[in-house]
Parts: sequence; C-alpha cells; structure tokens
Amino acid sequence: MITLLFSSILVLVSGIWVQAAQPIESRNHVPDCEIVAAICRMHNGTVNGVIRLSKQRVTAPVTVTGEIRGLSPGLHGFHVHEFGDLSGGCASAGGHFNPYDKRHGSPRDDNRHVGDLGNIEAGADGVANINIADHQLRLCGPISIVGRAIVVHAQRDDLGQGGNEESLRTGNAGARVGCCVIGAARLQ
Repeated sequence: MITLLFSSILVLVSGIWVQAAQPIESRNHVPDCEIVAAICRMHNGTVNGVIRLSKQRVTAPVTVTGEIRGLSPGLHGFHVHEFGDLSGGCASAGGHFNPYDKRHGSPRDDNRHVGDLGNIEAGADGVANINIADHQLRLCGPISIVGRAIVVHAQRDDLGQGGNEESLRTGNAGARVGCCVIGAARLQ
C-alpha cells in the first residue's frame, strides 16, 4: 500500500515537472493565434486612407494592401512603428518596429527592422496604392504588429543606403505625415 501510494505521488510529481518544463505554447495544446487579418484607418488632416493586412496560411507572407490619399507626389517611407500610441500624433508611435535590434534596411534585406516596408509612391493626384507582401511581418505571437502603428513619412526612404547614421536608423525618411493603429479585423 505504501509502495502504491509512493508510486502514485512520484507519477504525479513527474507529470507536473514535465508540464512545467514545456514551453508555454505547447501547454494545454493552445491553438495558434487566429488573427488572419488586420486593418489600419488613417485620418491625419489631409492624409487619409485604409490599409488592410492579411495572411492566408501559416507559411504565407503578410499582404499589405490599400490606398492612401493626400500625399505629395513621389516616394514616401512606409514603416510599422513600435507603438500604437497616437496620443501625441504620429510622434508618439516611437521608432521603427525593431524587435531584433537590427539596422534599417530594404524590405528585401534579411538584416533590417521588421517594420521596414520601404516606400510607397503617390501619383500626381496624391494617391498611393499599396500592394506589399512581407515575410517578416507577423499578425500573431511575440512580434505581432497588431496594436502597433503604420507611419507614412514625408520623404523617400533611402533603405539604409544614405551613408550616414540617420540612414541606418530611419532611412532619412523625414517627418511623419500620416499614421494609424493596426487592429485585428475580419478577413474580407
């Protein structure tokens, strides 16, 4: 009887130890995040638009599509910034989202901020149509961009090739002319 009781306690303690040693994601078979779409509505004076983000399957890139109006013609830096705090306007959004402490770069670079999405181009009518697919963006998990901000800058992003320190931090993209907070949405 004592041997049976001791064996039962040993099995119980072993089970608790194994459970505690597993990563949190595997405990209780927690399903992967179910966010597959997000939206960002920009209303900053004359700069307005809607940006949609979606992911069709686990291994697919996040697709960023939409339209922004009210921009000056030409290229504009386009980034995910670290905070969804717009209480002080776009300045409160912090720097580019950079969870791995990398240098600023092109969306095609492996060594870049997660939030580096390059440039969008506004036509003579001030409208920029966006269609980007990015493998570093995430809608779920510890580096999710949901709840962070998208910022449109006044100038072209030099993609870290400007030859100075600011280029390696921000791409010399200049002032923030539009921003919005990324929120979970229904897939459309």
